[in-house]
Amino acid sequence: MANIVGVLLIILILVGVPLKYLAAEGSGAQGLGENITTYLGIAHGWLYMIFLVMAALLARKARWTIPFTIGTLLAGTIPIVSFWAEHRATKHVHSQHPATK
Repeated sequence: MANIVGVLLIILILVGVPLKYLAAEGSGAQGLGENITTYLGIAHGWLYMIFLVMAALLARKARWTIPFTIGTLLAGTIPIVSFWAEHRATKHVHSQHPATK
């Protein structure tokens, strides 16, 4: 889930925002940037909320420590770091519960 949220955020930041604010006013590129930031922004927001809920539920079920849980939840807010957070959380769960591999 963090990977999906991270990809959407990267597209928003590297494609949507520059097109929206740097393209010529009224151009097709600016319109595309507006659409990307609007629709992907909404999708990213909803998926991020789902990520937070799922990560919190997993943290509770897997009995993560509070610092590990907070770190995982906060890492999802930083572009690129969300990929590392998902990798770290997956590795942590697999090490605690070998049957999940």
